[in-house]
Amino acid sequence: MSVKQSYLEGINILAVDDEEDVLETIQDMLEMSTVDVALDYQAASEKINRNRYDLCILDIMGVNGLTLLEEAVEKKLPTVMLTAHSLNYQTLMLSIRKGSIAFLPKEKLADLDRLLDRLLGAHQAKESTWKILFDEMGDFFTDKFGSPMETVEWISRKIDK
Repeated sequence: MSVKQSYLEGINILAVDDEEDVLETIQDMLEMSTVDVALDYQAASEKINRNRYDLCILDIMGVNGLTLLEEAVEKKLPTVMLTAHSLNYQTLMLSIRKGSIAFLPKEKLADLDRLLDRLLGAHQAKESTWKILFDEMGDFFTDKFGSPMETVEWISRKIDK
C-alpha cells in the first residue's frame, strides 16, 4: 500500500509577512517545501517577478498584501492570504475577487500545513479551494463575521457563479 505524498513536498513557496516570527513558523511548518521569505512589499514584489514559485502565502497588513496578490495572480501563482488584522468580510470578499485561493486567519497557523495540502490538492484538481476552506472552517467564519455575510453557504454560492 502506498502512502499519498503531500502536495507540499518539494514545492517552492514565497511567504510574505512583516513579522519575522510568523515567517519562521511558516518555514518550520512547511519544512517539506522550499520556503523563500520577504518582510516587505518591495522585496516580495521583486521575488514574485524574478523567481518561480508554486504557491504564495501573503499577509495583508504591513506588506501591501492585496497589491502583491494582484501581482501573484498575474503570474498565475496560487495565492493564500494569511491575516490577523484584516480578518473581516470585506477583505475576504476582496481577496476572492482578486483571485486568491484561500483566506486564512493567523490564529489557525497551527493547521497551516494540513490546510495548504488540502487546498493545493483541490487547486491542482481544478476543484473549488473555497469549498474546501469553508468545509474546514465554515463555523469559524460564520462566528467571526456573523449574519452580514449571510452564512458561508451564501459565499460559496457567490463563488460558484
